[in-house]
Formats: sequence, C-alpha cells, structure tokens
Amino acid sequence: MARDYRKEYDNYQGSAAQKKRRAGRNKVRRAAERAGLVSKGDNKDIHHKDGNPTNSSPSNLAVQNKSKNRSFARTATARKA
Repeated sequence: MARDYRKEYDNYQGSAAQKKRRAGRNKVRRAAERAGLVSKGDNKDIHHKDGNPTNSSPSNLAVQNKSKNRSFARTATARKA
C-alpha cells in the first residue's frame, strides 16, 4: 500500500504543535549557520539534548552528525513505546 502523504501532513505534520516544534528546530539551525557552527550540506544537525526542540538554551544544544542525531530520535521514540 502506498503512503498517503497528504493525509500524513493533515493528521500530524500540519498540526499546530508540530508546526511550532519544526519552527523551533529551524530557528536554531539558522542561528547556528549565522554563528558559523554549521553550513548547508555539511551533514550536521543541531541536537537538542533533552529532545525538546522548543528549548533553545545554549546548554541544551550541540552540533552532531546527522546520522548520530537521527539515531537519537529513533531511540527516544522506542523508549516511549
């Protein structure tokens, strides 16, 4: 069965809470680019240590490889289940 991306967006990605979380991640990424910590295409992500993208305090942020940061998301999701 094929994925229904429209339904997925409407049910999850388009929700107000998810938009706020995405905006928080994007805001921190732009600030890190201005500071010279990351650049487009460098395979780096801004890692939120507590998993909360709305917590943008400098002590909660770290630069990580994308692969390492993605594995954190998978383990955090697995812990909740």
